[in-house]
Amino acid sequence: MKVIIKRPCDQFGEEATIPNTLKALQETVGGYIETVSLDNGLVLICNEESRVRDMPYNFTLRRIRGVVTVQNAIFGTVIICGAEGDELADIPIDFNEWKALLCEWGN
Repeated sequence: MKVIIKRPCDQFGEEATIPNTLKALQETVGGYIETVSLDNGLVLICNEESRVRDMPYNFTLRRIRGVVTVQNAIFGTVIICGAEGDELADIPIDFNEWKALLCEWGN
């Protein structure tokens, strides 16, 4: 599956291809996964225990599904992909669009 992996030390992350398996997703984020639906058909996959495990700050999410939210700090490594129905899928936007979203959020 084509994704963007963004680590806390990365400004924008990097494009990557990873297996669409629970094991690969958990290995990438370092534990149990949590998914969040974002704008533009994007899905954010993160470690559901990132805050309690004191993982490093990554970026701030300011909009979910087109709605401005309370600023949600994201911690640890995350995966950005797409969705087709209930299944995870290739990221539906290109890397430049992803960078523009991060900049729009003020990161």
